[in-house]
Amino acid sequence: MGAENYVNASAGSKRSAKRARVLLSAKLKTSFGEVDARLRDMSRKGALVECIEVPAVGSKVVFVRGDVAIDARVAWAAHDRVGLEFDQMIDEHDLLVHIGKPGKSASAQPDYSMYRRPPVSRRMSTEERNAARAWSVAVGLNLPEGD
Repeated sequence: MGAENYVNASAGSKRSAKRARVLLSAKLKTSFGEVDARLRDMSRKGALVECIEVPAVGSKVVFVRGDVAIDARVAWAAHDRVGLEFDQMIDEHDLLVHIGKPGKSASAQPDYSMYRRPPVSRRMSTEERNAARAWSVAVGLNLPEGD
């Protein structure tokens, strides 16, 4: 199921725009606050959004996906799903543009240095050496004698 999977509008439907089936995180800014949502399907004119707190039919919301914010009206609501009608037609690719693009250049490697084990020093204090020796005896290891 990808963004290229378009569904044609049925003949008896009011829909005239092709719809893309997707499953992407989004947010709705509503009169009662910001709500986490899932974008389930979209077109240039609207979207099907799934969320726990459903705004009232007819209410104004702002649909947010990444850096894109779109003013919309709740056209219908049922259970945990909301049909949004955008105030103006959009280019649906603007909502999908960052999919598959890495945040950093492809040649940049992540820095894992913070996860490296600190080097073991031969010079331990007497207290550290005694603690290491006690631990090694408890787990069945023998530490070498001497400095």
